[in-house]
Amino acid sequence: MHAETSNYNQQLDPEDQAICELLAQEIDEHLVGAENRIWHAHPVWFLGGNPIVGYSKQKPGIRLMFWSGADFEAPGLDVRGKKFKDASVFYNDVTDIDTNDLRCCLGKARDIQWDYKNLVRRKGRLERLEPGT
Repeated sequence: MHAETSNYNQQLDPEDQAICELLAQEIDEHLVGAENRIWHAHPVWFLGGNPIVGYSKQKPGIRLMFWSGADFEAPGLDVRGKKFKDASVFYNDVTDIDTNDLRCCLGKARDIQWDYKNLVRRKGRLERLEPGT
C-alpha cells in the first residue's frame, strides 16, 4: 500500500479505517501491477494510467467505486453514475464486505475498462478498451 493511502486511512475513525485497510489489502493483492496513489483527495488504483478502483469517505459510509463497474453485472454495485460507466457500493462496517464479491469485481476490473485516461482528449466521449491494453 502506498504511504499516502496509509496516511489517508489513518485519518479516519477506527470503524472506517478497518474498512479501508481491508479494501486496500484486497485491491493490492488482487489487482496486481496497479499503481496506487491519492487522486482527487482519495486513494485510487490505476492500470496503464487509467483509473480502475478507489474509495472515499462520504456521508453514507465508505464508498468503493469502480470506474467501469456499471458493466460488471455485479448485484452489489448498485450505486450507478449518471454520466459515465462507474458503479459503487457503500460500506458502514468491515463485516459488510463480501471479499468473494470484491475479488470477483477486481477480476472484472482488469478485463472491463472504459478509457477515462483520454476522456478530456476525446472531449468527454468514453471508449471501451480491449482487455490487456
